[in-house]
Amino acid sequence: MSTHNIRRSAVLAAAAFALPVVLGMAAPTFADEAQADPFGPACASVPKEGSGSLAGMAKDPVATAASNNPALSTLVTAVKKAGLVDTLNNAKGITVFAPTNAAFAKIPTAELTKILADKAELTKILTYHVVGEDVTPKQLASGTFKTLEGGSLTTAGSGESFYVNGKAKIVCGDIQTANATVNIIDSVLTPK
Repeated sequence: MSTHNIRRSAVLAAAAFALPVVLGMAAPTFADEAQADPFGPACASVPKEGSGSLAGMAKDPVATAASNNPALSTLVTAVKKAGLVDTLNNAKGITVFAPTNAAFAKIPTAELTKILADKAELTKILTYHVVGEDVTPKQLASGTFKTLEGGSLTTAGSGESFYVNGKAKIVCGDIQTANATVNIIDSVLTPK
């Protein structure tokens, strides 16, 4: 590439960022272009503003962000009982498949009470819902991912319809928090 072309490219790139600012708009960022919007039917029920909104959740680490979402209160209780709040909040670039309260309600009460009382079993189940990488919607189409529990889970689907392990539907996916991507699911996953 000639020096003239390099200078011309630099001027064009600078103009792309300067022009919107001059016009009173935000300059484009490459991160915004790469990130997809959250998807799924349950995204409509996320509060429009405040700490539990999509914008509010983006400011907090994942366990804190989840605690601000009323649909995830059972998960938050389980994370606290397992002692995983700091672990999740301090992790970087993870993906959490977060079961809703309704997902936990599918488990018989006696069984759920037993699981919540057994810290080792609870930790195993919860860490099975966490993948140690940022999983994108494109990867959800057909993926196998190693979980923090040590096992693996699979994802499949297309458009805005994705399933985890063939049974848990992602009802609101690709939610960004300060340190994680969250996919809210309608069933609790169990490790093998």
